[in-house]
Amino acid sequence: MADYDLTRTIIPYCDRHLVFPLLAHLVENEVFPVKQVQGAQYELAKETNMVDYAVSLLQQIHPDEEVPEEFAGKRENAVSTNERLQQEAQAVLNVIENPEVAQALRQDKNQNLQYLKDHYGVTLEQINALYNYGQFQYTYGNYSGAADYLYHFRVLSTDPDLTISAHWGKLASDILTGKWDVALEELNTLRETIDSRAPSVPAFASAPSSSTTDPALAQLHSRTWLLHWSLFVYFNHPQGRTLLLETFLSPTYLNTIQTSCPWVLRYLAAAAVLSRKSASGALSARVRHSIREIVKVIQMEEYQYRDPITAFLKELYVEFDFEAAQRELGLAEGVVANDFFLGEFREEFMDNARYLISEAYCRIHQRIDISDLSERLNLSKDEGEKWIVNLIRETRMGADAKIDLEKNVIEINRPALPVYQTVIEKTRGLAFRTQALGAAMSRTPQAQPLGVQEEGQPALVEGAR
Repeated sequence: MADYDLTRTIIPYCDRHLVFPLLAHLVENEVFPVKQVQGAQYELAKETNMVDYAVSLLQQIHPDEEVPEEFAGKRENAVSTNERLQQEAQAVLNVIENPEVAQALRQDKNQNLQYLKDHYGVTLEQINALYNYGQFQYTYGNYSGAADYLYHFRVLSTDPDLTISAHWGKLASDILTGKWDVALEELNTLRETIDSRAPSVPAFASAPSSSTTDPALAQLHSRTWLLHWSLFVYFNHPQGRTLLLETFLSPTYLNTIQTSCPWVLRYLAAAAVLSRKSASGALSARVRHSIREIVKVIQMEEYQYRDPITAFLKELYVEFDFEAAQRELGLAEGVVANDFFLGEFREEFMDNARYLISEAYCRIHQRIDISDLSERLNLSKDEGEKWIVNLIRETRMGADAKIDLEKNVIEINRPALPVYQTVIEKTRGLAFRTQALGAAMSRTPQAQPLGVQEEGQPALVEGAR
């Protein structure tokens, strides 16, 4: 499974603190040697202000060695810095937390700044102190406090670069505190901000900012980061898989996936499988038909990225090779079980994948051996019988399918369409297409018969003919 692990691929597009949960997951599932992963955790932690956490990791890696003295100095420096920044930020908080001030503030940030300056002497430097303290709280590991300070800063700040950086920091803080409804709102707000301008890479990110001056490239870079950060939200929020499909399949973000991060197709394909059985009713047409669109993208991007999850859909819907789809599904189960974002959905994924296989298999067969279908679903005979019975009971196949337990087969009787219905289906839209063709022909200039001379034009000679 290490060959299919995407942690090392995803890390460059995540903030340092968002990587800690990814590495902790690798320690739990032991895909890689634990000592190596703990070493990576320590290398990340020692560059933050989470001194105690870094020391605990160092002691796990080298239990017999003494803790270097530099950590004591770093701890003292972090405590003193925290106290100083807190005092600077508290002066502004005392003002904006006043009920009278809260009522006087309006939507116009410039008007609010002028009001605070005239009545309370609040300056831009004091407002920026909220950002500095919120950012320090984030590096300290106090994500809840960081979210509060960054929110207050964002309400007052007129600096566009610091404001969008606060957006990224607030989103990361909400993710790390598990506030998924709030994180989803922040994600949508940040996406709208990115789509309306070309911001730089988040200042909270541990990777260096993009040095490009091309607005389109900067916007592409920001959308790539947003796609990776959104995985934390979409695979934890109750409606996340459906929302992922609607976002990732939009032309803008689908183009981003194909251009800069094709490995995200794993999560797009998995979300389509997970949403398949519920793809009805209130869901949009884009979500209901998402698998068809995703399979086309998988075909186009196979030269860049391929794993058992994407290969499963390709074998099932492009090649119609059920044996190959069965093999890929067996591998896909292991990939899903070990993936940080998909691990909790293993049983649901397998259940939905078996549904897809059954749906495709029953669509092209009228008489199906239950044992054969059970084998293609990677189930034992008894498990397969129970699963197929529940499938027929819960889906629209129940009206057309009957189980013959003596012969151990499923018989599917699809009623033929009436003749008039067949004619309607085949001629649907014919009048519109005829009208469009006629309009196109009327706009096309009529060609002159060969050899006919228009006035003022030389006649065609025989050689030219």
